[in-house]
Amino acid sequence: MRRKIAILGATGSVGKSTLDLVERSPDRFEVVAVTAATNAEALADIARRTGARLAAIADASRARDLQEYLVGTDCRVAAGEAALVEAAAGEAELIIAAIVGCAGLPPVMAAVNAGRTVALANKEALVTAGALMTDAAMRNGATLLPIDSEHNAIFQCLAGNRAEDISKIILTASGGPFRTASAQTIRDATPAEAVAHPNWSMGAKISVDSATLMNKGLELIEAHYLFGLPSERIDILVHPQSVVHSMVEFVDGSVLAQLGSPDMRIPIAYALAWPERLETPAQRLDLAAVGRLDFDEPDTARFPALRVARNALEQGGAAPVVLNAANEVAVAAFLAGAIRFTDIAAMVEESVERADFVNPRSIEDVLEIDRTVRSRVDSAMKASCH
Repeated sequence: MRRKIAILGATGSVGKSTLDLVERSPDRFEVVAVTAATNAEALADIARRTGARLAAIADASRARDLQEYLVGTDCRVAAGEAALVEAAAGEAELIIAAIVGCAGLPPVMAAVNAGRTVALANKEALVTAGALMTDAAMRNGATLLPIDSEHNAIFQCLAGNRAEDISKIILTASGGPFRTASAQTIRDATPAEAVAHPNWSMGAKISVDSATLMNKGLELIEAHYLFGLPSERIDILVHPQSVVHSMVEFVDGSVLAQLGSPDMRIPIAYALAWPERLETPAQRLDLAAVGRLDFDEPDTARFPALRVARNALEQGGAAPVVLNAANEVAVAAFLAGAIRFTDIAAMVEESVERADFVNPRSIEDVLEIDRTVRSRVDSAMKASCH
């Protein structure tokens, strides 16, 4: 029996890596639904290649284009948020959740409520709605599998071990392109410099998050919800080689680490085949060629985003929602050349400190807080420009 999968965000980098693996193992996987935000032509190509029965596009204005691209196929076209929810909660057993931003929240929650296995590449799901998501998973018998390389590494290290035997988990960070840069260089960094990640091939937004270390702050919050550990038992180490993807320390002093080449197909394959493993074309790790593995404490003076994110986690309630929304607006402004690199963390910190929201009790609450924060930050930026 082939495993039925839906790929939410099929045209993005995680979606493409997933497709690469799935198309290498057609005997193991059947793609039944694929989604995209706006790229109708690329989505249609994927639907044709995989034989998907549903192609859902978030931008309803592109529905007619998608329909035309898929003329002559048996693939059904749907559009809008409801279509993404349908793709997530339909016939697929495994949902690859790779939609960027809060647009991924409703379909991910729909899959969780339907009791599906959800492989999460969407950070926002757990950062903004972690308690809601994990509670719903427990109620509905859903399984959450992490695709992020760091959380996937921890998940692999925990296999066969008891939760009560965990002392702490250690997330590793590459340090990004400005790891050894001076404060002045960081302040004057350009968008082109910020997205030039030394190890990983990623989209612009996540590359900037890696450069500010906000990415690691968001992963800290994710790890709290995925593995049920408080902030003080989640450490972060800068590891520039990106070979050790994360570690787990146990009560007896043992430390287990997961190592591998910096290729997203490795954690994606683990989620696709879990509890088994899937062969990948990823480059094999040559430790002799790597030569050395370095680790350092993160510098929160030069990279304050990590401190801001940890404070948001410890504050709880709506703070992580505010953190995520303000960061997305600030990163977009930086990429557009409207603010400096160092303004990103400063704007996010100010937003979190000024937040006055009650604890969100539903996905609708989360989305409303998200919209409000985006509007506030956007207005504040426009006011400061005049």
